[in-house]
Amino acid sequence: MPPAKFFVNRGIVSSRTDLLNVLRPLEKQTVAYRYYRGHELIQHGLGWVERIVTNEPETSTFFTPLSICLNVDSFEHLEFETRPDQLLTYRLVQGDEAVVIDFAPTGIPVGESLEPSQLGFDASGYVQMELLGHDQIEDEEPT
Repeated sequence: MPPAKFFVNRGIVSSRTDLLNVLRPLEKQTVAYRYYRGHELIQHGLGWVERIVTNEPETSTFFTPLSICLNVDSFEHLEFETRPDQLLTYRLVQGDEAVVIDFAPTGIPVGESLEPSQLGFDASGYVQMELLGHDQIEDEEPT
């Protein structure tokens, strides 16, 4: 029996088991997706990965902003590669069609850089208030 294949940070997998294992971290995550036919970008968006299934031929793969369902049997193979931020880019391929999936932090539009950055806080719309403790109120003399 030949040894099992192994992959480090990138690879092409085609078995159902490998597809399911590589895709599993996407479940219950927000992702950016891009759908290509040939080299032409057809659709793109952000969505929530609700389910990842295998051995369910009656379940379709679909991508919507509200819900994504991935059936590993919908694809010939999966290409994955590690990005500089240590997250993965997934490319699900079926014939000349492909869906590219990236983890997407919420609030970042599709196509924007997903590089790590410092979070900013705009305090211009807030007013600072100081609350006096119970002891401080009793110490004050009425005027």
